[in-house]
Amino acid sequence: MNVWEARWLRAFHLLYYACLALGLILSYGDGTGGGTGPGPLTPAIVALMAGWHGFFVVRRPRLLGRLNPMAFHLAVVCALYILLVSRDRSFDVVVFGLMPQPYLMLASPWSYVGAVATVLSTFAARGYLDGPDVLWGLVGSSGLVVAIGLFVDYVSRQSAQNRTFGVLEERARLAREIHDTLAQGLSGIVTQLEAAEQAMPDLRVVQERIALAKELARDNLQEARRSVDALRPGPLAGAGLEAALAEVAARWSRTSGVAPVVSVEGTPRPLSGEVGATLLRTAQEGLANAAKHAKAGRVAITLTYMDDEVTLDVFDDGVGFDPDVRGAGYGLAAMRERAGGVGGTLTVESAPGEGTALCLRIPSN
Repeated sequence: MNVWEARWLRAFHLLYYACLALGLILSYGDGTGGGTGPGPLTPAIVALMAGWHGFFVVRRPRLLGRLNPMAFHLAVVCALYILLVSRDRSFDVVVFGLMPQPYLMLASPWSYVGAVATVLSTFAARGYLDGPDVLWGLVGSSGLVVAIGLFVDYVSRQSAQNRTFGVLEERARLAREIHDTLAQGLSGIVTQLEAAEQAMPDLRVVQERIALAKELARDNLQEARRSVDALRPGPLAGAGLEAALAEVAARWSRTSGVAPVVSVEGTPRPLSGEVGATLLRTAQEGLANAAKHAKAGRVAITLTYMDDEVTLDVFDDGVGFDPDVRGAGYGLAAMRERAGGVGGTLTVESAPGEGTALCLRIPSN
């Protein structure tokens, strides 16, 4: 049971007790129990209804939804309600606290049976069962109560589905963030350490490679912390997208030995944090793929501002691949998910021996 379900459950229990208390106040106020107030049996019935509900229902939430014993407890409460209202009509108000109880105590479809039984008990308590139109009254009231129950059940299912969808969406977001920060950073660190190992015994080159690995580790740690906190990507913090792309390209150049060309076309304009993050992450993934798989000697990044969209193109002259062959990597899938999250599309053009071109298009709102 989550926090919201627990709060609703508590609210309906409080409603039940509030209706009992209000009925007792009304009973003393108008003296319908005889004399100047209800007889001694009426408060005793009220106390028994309150105690029974508190001991067998409120204190045992783990049993809610079980036909046995909750059906028995509901039957006892309904019987006490009939006895109470037949003695004092001031307690008609208790019906408002009683009606939600079948849906709290019983699971579907038994909750609807319990709701109809509760309606029947209200008719019995008020002496309506002898009326000429009792059948139509029962059918109408029962239909209304069941319809309300069906609606509440539908809303509950939709809420549960939305929570499940939200959890899955958050998992996908975390997977993308981990891939774009930890996985890429660790891959770069491993590459630098392997280069240092191959450079031995040239101490100067080894030191340079280790220094780059340490810089990557520090940057990656900061980026991971920002991503976990659901903040904007590190290079975007305090900088525009154009400067962030230049910073990412310069950092990648130090570790790969290839100097990418970064160009901006059109008139730059402010972008939302999510759109900027998507564009930057796509550039990072394109560069990472160029270093790990493409063996590229030339890389170009072009950010284009148009009237109705913003595009990012990442081109490399590496070995290329067949986009129609499903690969084991997560990068392209993560980029497509990111693009879809902001209403954009990602296209990949590549062929063996002909390099790779990524194009991300995001409509302007």
